[in-house]
Amino acid sequence: MAKQAANPSIERELRTPRAAAIAGILFAALYSTSWILIRLSTPQEANMVGESLPQQPGGLSLAMSLVPFSGIAFLWFMGVVRDRMGQQEDQFFSTLFFGSGFLYLSMSFASAAVLGGTLALLAADSSLLQGGASYALGVAISSRLNSVYATRMAGALMVALGTIWVRTRVMPRWLALATYVVAAVLLTSIGFTVWVVLLFPAWVAAISAAVLVLNYREVSEGEEPDIPSEGQ
Repeated sequence: MAKQAANPSIERELRTPRAAAIAGILFAALYSTSWILIRLSTPQEANMVGESLPQQPGGLSLAMSLVPFSGIAFLWFMGVVRDRMGQQEDQFFSTLFFGSGFLYLSMSFASAAVLGGTLALLAADSSLLQGGASYALGVAISSRLNSVYATRMAGALMVALGTIWVRTRVMPRWLALATYVVAAVLLTSIGFTVWVVLLFPAWVAAISAAVLVLNYREVSEGEEPDIPSEGQ
């Protein structure tokens, strides 16, 4: 008769955080790729629309298709962060964490939807955006949603999460302090450069890698070998 796992609940508990942490790294890769493609493929001035867009339809199409998958991966990342808290989860700061996380995701989706809709209208009939004013408005709204509102929600998420980590010590203290520093940059440097939005996915990738390392370390230190007793 085949031997069953010694403790299925432990196996399930260890597998879920690993998968979610990998999803956090996947979010960073997908979001960064889509944002860079959108930034490089979308003309920022209305008089460049006719020259630039027809040359790079593939890049924009790929970028738009990556956005929802990056959002799904981000939800998995939020799941592993909560799993890491365990029984030490603080309801007040967890509410701030989830609220800012969902708002960040909503703003990112809205930004992509506004820009995608504007470009779809332009591709269907360029006369719908005659003069470039409507196109410029769509690009401005999309950029504002992403670089101002979504970025500030990301900073708020990091402040809440850093506070949770300082109080519960479920993550290294230096990582919580580094989270505060990056959050301060996101909250105060808006308008300085558009590339600052990439700090958040880079932070998510770093946290995900740290969770993977901590999980493997805990397994190697706490898991006992399964040695059958005599007579089995």
